[in-house]
Amino acid sequence: MDATKQSVYDFWNEASCGENLYLQGGEKISYAEQARLRYELEPYISDFAAFGMARDQEVLEIGVGLGADHQRYAEAGARLNGIDLTERAVESTRHRLRLFNLQSQVEIGDAEDLVFGDETFDVVYSWGVLHHSPNTHRAVKEVHRVLRKGGFARVMIYHKWSIVGLMLWLRYALGRLRPFTPLNDVYARYLESPSTKAYSKSEAKRMFADFKSTNIETVLTHGDLLSSQAGQRHKGLFLNIARVIWPRWFIKRFFPGNGLFMLITAVK
Repeated sequence: MDATKQSVYDFWNEASCGENLYLQGGEKISYAEQARLRYELEPYISDFAAFGMARDQEVLEIGVGLGADHQRYAEAGARLNGIDLTERAVESTRHRLRLFNLQSQVEIGDAEDLVFGDETFDVVYSWGVLHHSPNTHRAVKEVHRVLRKGGFARVMIYHKWSIVGLMLWLRYALGRLRPFTPLNDVYARYLESPSTKAYSKSEAKRMFADFKSTNIETVLTHGDLLSSQAGQRHKGLFLNIARVIWPRWFIKRFFPGNGLFMLITAVK
């Protein structure tokens, strides 16, 4: 594992996304509460993932995290595989599925080098993962390779021109009198794991150019609207004050397309 990928592994193996915020004890009731909070904060996941359409489909999730979405696919009756770079996520998701008597093949894996054969899956799903991979373009190529013709890639990656990106730039570039710091560098250093990336819509379209069709939309998140305590790195008095005065109505009215989450549905 190269140094960049090792740093990504170290960050997420310390705590899977949301673990410190929502998961207490790893028991059935805490997983259920974590799922409730997840879909309350990010209600667009269910429609985007299309859990209800997954029965008898071959589904791969890249980056299982705490396993909430993986559980939903399993409950829907998908023939399911999942991978994650970290042992922590794999063990947590396996434990979760055992508690709910659900089945999946969940293994450690690398999005840039999938072990599955060509045209294996009907759906490849990945929520907020591929932008952490050092070579996101290669990971997207792998998604395309393992999908069957007519299969769906449902991938969320970060949107470059987001309110979150603006906040990070104000704090870590302008606030430090370094206004010419590229936004890509700000994301890479200050959003989540080292070298995290964010993409414009045009960059995403080029990255998914091998697919027959690609639909892209962006959504305002609880991060853009400062409407939650969620965030693996950013806390403090300044942020607490900002949550009180943040002009959410103004952002929703005039900048609805500047959310952090870019939802990509691509058909092979």
